Amino acid sequence: MLPSTSVNSLAQGNGALNPRDAARHTAGAKRYKYLRRLFRFRQMDFEFAAWQMLYLFTSPQRVYRNFHYRKQTKDQWARDDPAFLVLLSIWLCVSTIGFGFVLDMGFFETIKLLLWVVFIDCVGVGLLISTLMWFISNKYLVKRQSRDYDVEWGYAFDVHLNAFYPLLVILHFIQLFFINHVILTDTFIGYLVGNTLWLVAVGYYIYVTFLGYSALPFLKNTVILLYPFAPLILLYALSLALGWNFTHTLCSFYKYRVK
Repeated sequence: MLPSTSVNSLAQGNGALNPRDAARHTAGAKRYKYLRRLFRFRQMDFEFAAWQMLYLFTSPQRVYRNFHYRKQTKDQWARDDPAFLVLLSIWLCVSTIGFGFVLDMGFFETIKLLLWVVFIDCVGVGLLISTLMWFISNKYLVKRQSRDYDVEWGYAFDVHLNAFYPLLVILHFIQLFFINHVILTDTFIGYLVGNTLWLVAVGYYIYVTFLGYSALPFLKNTVILLYPFAPLILLYALSLALGWNFTHTLCSFYKYRVK
């Protein structure tokens, strides 16, 4: 689960770890500890996870300052508490059920949509994006003088979850209140409102992802992670000019999935 590991930073005395400490600092050991806590709700700090969710909207930099604190106190950047993942899963399930209700889906159609969204859109796509970002950051963004460090996959997945949460709330919750009476009305106002929500949601994802990788002091040129803003704004302007309603496309896709 560590995003960075340095032999020098962990060395003691003669520069080597004793076997017990070495075992504690392996990615496998930290992953086992994380998964074990996933089924122990009493050990999870849901209040702190909720605090992080709030600040991902109002001040995401504060969330990553806490990641720095965790690195200093527990020698790991990635979360060791699955409470954030649990709350995110609850948000995902509730908002998807709401989507099914708004789209007038039946019970079994909504359950099918829920399975698609959880296991494909969230887990499957999340694993793919995290792996891609893990590879890119280690291959191209690590400073030459910091080659003893590397971005571990666990931290890349944490960054994805942080960025995914605002997108989820905007597109799967806030948008629900406008779909039937505003966004899907086949008017300019409809796709202006809908596409603007998409612009804000995807923009949040890009920005929070940038903050996550720029928080790691051994990475360079992380500003390139903001470059997708250019094609995003261009696509937004093009969609308004062509009358392309992103939300209408999403709803049609969801209905096609559950047939």
